[in-house]
Parts: sequence; structure tokens; C-alpha cells
Amino acid sequence: MIAPKGATRNMRVTRYHDGAPAKRRDVVVVEEPMEIRLSWLDEGRRRVEPLAVTMRTPGDDFQLAAGFLFGEGVVMARDDIVALTYCQAPGEQEYNVVEVRLAPGVTVDWASLKRNFYTTSSCGVCGKASLDAVTTRGCSMLDVGFALDPATIARLPEKLGEGQGVFARTGGLHAAGLFDAAGMASTVMEDVGRHNAVDKVVGHTFLEGTLPAGDRVLVVSGRASFELVQKAVAAGIPMLVAVGAPSSLAVDLAKRFGQTLVGFARDGAFTVYAGSERIS
Repeated sequence: MIAPKGATRNMRVTRYHDGAPAKRRDVVVVEEPMEIRLSWLDEGRRRVEPLAVTMRTPGDDFQLAAGFLFGEGVVMARDDIVALTYCQAPGEQEYNVVEVRLAPGVTVDWASLKRNFYTTSSCGVCGKASLDAVTTRGCSMLDVGFALDPATIARLPEKLGEGQGVFARTGGLHAAGLFDAAGMASTVMEDVGRHNAVDKVVGHTFLEGTLPAGDRVLVVSGRASFELVQKAVAAGIPMLVAVGAPSSLAVDLAKRFGQTLVGFARDGAFTVYAGSERIS
């Protein structure tokens, strides 16, 4: 049985400086597809169906699958998942297919899932429809109790960078991390996709049984999109800090659910777009 592939790969490149070429070795991020399959009981018979394929950096695949399913509302509690395994093909192990076995009694509404995928991915769906879809998923207003001081918020991007080991070698990964009120990291994950990095963080916390994360802040290395705010709201995370800019729909969603949304957090400064009451 072969081991899972790593997050990086070495290769030969040609580097130009002042017009002069030089051969050297470089490290690049691995990007490969991962298929998520659901396994559940349907009238006494076990069914296995593919649900989604995402392009990801190998590593923390089970956390990625769990976080994705939680964000889509397929699972709501840790006990909803009985097992996470790589698909066992005849004679070999397939590390790009993760099978999630659901507990008895957990049902799968495929029609609803397809509608949700359409809402979150289609350019033709208006902002109001997207906001309503999050409300339908069962998300609720976030408590105001959690707060951070400005100095701690300003340090969070640097703290996130300290946990980006693969980025330091390749420069080609996004990162997401959960931090407490003192600015200490509980988990930091990296991936070629910013949404995958967040799913890995949420999935890790979900599998630990510590959701909702109402006493922590989510920090992301890129921009704050609607999808990232949605995942944070679903996980009960009261504050999202992004190194980049937020989108208008991300701001609207944060305001609807009472989340603090911070953007352009770098070089000791940041901008608050929603929920300034949590900044002490």
C-alpha cells in the first residue's frame, strides 16, 4: 500500500535574473482532485453515491470532507459521521476518494443539495437568493459576547503566517486558522483553495466536537468572499479577519447574522466592515 501524496513536489526550473538564465530546483504546491462520497442506509440498504469533487492540496483530507459536509448542512453533529475512509479499490488504495459513512437515521436530501450547490456556484443567482439560502440552512444570529482588542487583531495575520510551513517553501497556498481571544492558534490549515483551507479548519473543529466555535476568530490569508463568511457563520464563529478585501455580499451576510467582518488586516492596520461592537 502506497502512502498518500505530499503537499509539495520538487522540480527543475529555469530562473532568469537580469536576462541571464540559471538552472535550479524549486518546490511547487501539489493540486489534485478529491472526490467526496456519501455512504448511508436507505430503507435497510447501504447506498454509496459521489457528492462533490474539489481541487485541493493533499493532506487533512478527512477534515476537509467533514468541514465541507458540515458547511452544506449534510451533517450537523459529530455523531452524524460513523467513519471517514479512503476508497479501497481492488488491489490498491485510492487516496483521492474519501468515503464518509453516515450514522443510521441521517438522511440525504439530494434535491436540496443540488439546489444549494447551484445557489453557491452560479453567477446567475442574485444576492438575495444567496442570503436566503443561508437562512434556510438553519444559521442563526451570533452572540456578541466574544471580543478582541485592536492590537490582538493587528497581530493575527502574522500569527497565521507562523503556521504556514508549506507556504514558506512554495509561496502558493492559502491558509485559514482559528485563534482565541488572546491571539493563540488552536489550528491552522493550508490549501491551494481558500475555501478548502476553511473547510479543513471547520472540519477539524467539528471532528473534535467543539462546534459552535463562539469563543474564537477565523483568520484567512486572502480575501473574504460570501462563501467564507457563510462557512464561518454556520460554524458559529463570531469574527472573521481577512488579509484581503471583502465582497459586498460577504459584508451583507456578516451584517445579517451579527458577525464581525474585518478586511485588509496587514501591516498593523485593518478595516472593520461589520460588527464593530466586538472590538474592545
